[in-house]
Amino acid sequence: MLSGVDLGGGIVITAPEPTAMDSWAQFFGNVGQMGMLALIITFNASMAGELNRGSLVNLLTKGMPRHTVILSKFLFASALWTVSYLLCLGVCLAYTEYFWPAAILSNAMSAFLSLWIFGELLIALLIFGGTLFGNLYGSLLFCLGPILAFSLLNIIPAAQAYNPISLAGNTLGLLNGSKEVADFLPAMLITAGLTVALLVASFAVFNKKRV
Repeated sequence: MLSGVDLGGGIVITAPEPTAMDSWAQFFGNVGQMGMLALIITFNASMAGELNRGSLVNLLTKGMPRHTVILSKFLFASALWTVSYLLCLGVCLAYTEYFWPAAILSNAMSAFLSLWIFGELLIALLIFGGTLFGNLYGSLLFCLGPILAFSLLNIIPAAQAYNPISLAGNTLGLLNGSKEVADFLPAMLITAGLTVALLVASFAVFNKKRV
């Protein structure tokens, strides 16, 4: 809007030409911040709400295995997160291709997968926090605590390659070719491992928890 505006005195504001990378930067910025916040708000009550209301008692007394409850909560949240993520990705891809049809993306699959994996970790954190504390505040704090710790840890350059939060903020470099998949592989593996470990821990805690 300000491109080419003459303010008088020979001063002219010139805006840089927008590119496909600007579009993808907005995608990663929006989904990596507001999208993750929406995910946390949506699934914060996934386990905590059920335990707080006592609505699982009937299912458990009728013989449903406790690990099935955890898995069903995780799989449902993962499915909803995946569909929402793919919808956002599809919309961004459509208008980016419309305006910049010749844009070349490097390591696109790894870049998009990285952000999705981080979302899976948040879901696992919410489920474990809800299982452990049995209330919404405990679930929320248990999720936000590691995010804060990851953010502080990301200040250390040597730790960024292993830090899960780098998957939600630095993956644009994969698309523009300034970074390689190997730069993010350790963080991806650690994030996936933490997700599995949190689910296993949720099984253990829920098996011993009175509902």
